[in-house]
Amino acid sequence: MSALPDHTPPAQSPGLAEPARPGLRERKKAKTRAAIRDQALRLIAEQGYDATTVEQIADAAEVSPSTFFRYFPTKEDVVLQDDLDLLWLDAVRAQPAGLSPIGAMRAALHEAFAQMSEADLTVLRQTMGLASVPAIRARMLDEFARTTGVLASVIAERSGRAADDFAVQTVAGAVLGVAMAAWFTAPDDIETFADRYERGLALLEAGLPL
Repeated sequence: MSALPDHTPPAQSPGLAEPARPGLRERKKAKTRAAIRDQALRLIAEQGYDATTVEQIADAAEVSPSTFFRYFPTKEDVVLQDDLDLLWLDAVRAQPAGLSPIGAMRAALHEAFAQMSEADLTVLRQTMGLASVPAIRARMLDEFARTTGVLASVIAERSGRAADDFAVQTVAGAVLGVAMAAWFTAPDDIETFADRYERGLALLEAGLPL
């Protein structure tokens, strides 16, 4: 599982029509964001994380450094922020209203991975492999806080509660904890990670029986 562009779309009640297709401006922003990230990962693969600068990334993506920082607050964020949470949360919102929040997340997990191409999975493997870089690990706590907020917004939509409700925040933290447990036991294997994440959500939904 930021300051730019926010991964949290406008609130939508469960069961309503799907969100409208993004406009031209949003699609251009998404294309720029993807270009910055692609060039960053290419340079990091070629010369290493520490040797790659924001200026180099911006130059390769044909944007200014200030534009880079409009999309990614730090160099670490270009690694930590991926599109899986966008795909997943869109799939969660599309699940039937009768499903519980965790049940909807379980169902949507398979759909999100099914939508990812082999190229997308390769990029995800590369970014997961960079989690051992000290600067990235240090930034992870902020990213966990951001992701918890994104999860809470979706859980709130499906449960009819406020995103800052403590129960909603607790469920969001638990879902993120499952993701962390799955990742730490399978940091280099996307398929195993996805399977363990889904199994962990099933345990969470069942009340964590042991």
